[in-house]
Amino acid sequence: QVHLVESGGDSVQPGGSLRLSCAASGSIFSINAMGWYRRAPGKQRELVATITSGHNTNYVDSVKGRFTISRDNTKNTVYLQMNSLKPEDTAVYYCNADIRSLAQLGFRPYWGQGTQVTVSS
Repeated sequence: QVHLVESGGDSVQPGGSLRLSCAASGSIFSINAMGWYRRAPGKQRELVATITSGHNTNYVDSVKGRFTISRDNTKNTVYLQMNSLKPEDTAVYYCNADIRSLAQLGFRPYWGQGTQVTVSS
């Protein structure tokens, strides 16, 4: 089995910073792209940022210049550094990773349970 566990969600004031972490564990053979998504109240889930195994990154326009995604391949962990947070960043943030487990030949997406980020004064 493979598990993704997020941490780092919290309540902060506008302009504040948070760092989210997501660690993949279990019977992992290889990990391709990893990423962060979010679902705000009353809205659909949206892609926030992705990073390939070669550390190429992609961001949604609304977070460019404020958020930074990174990964540590030795720890099977992806991070999201969030600076200059705004109330509209309030959402549940989900980690996603394309993983090939020891029990399968191909890659499939895995999801974490989500971590709440609230930006409010």
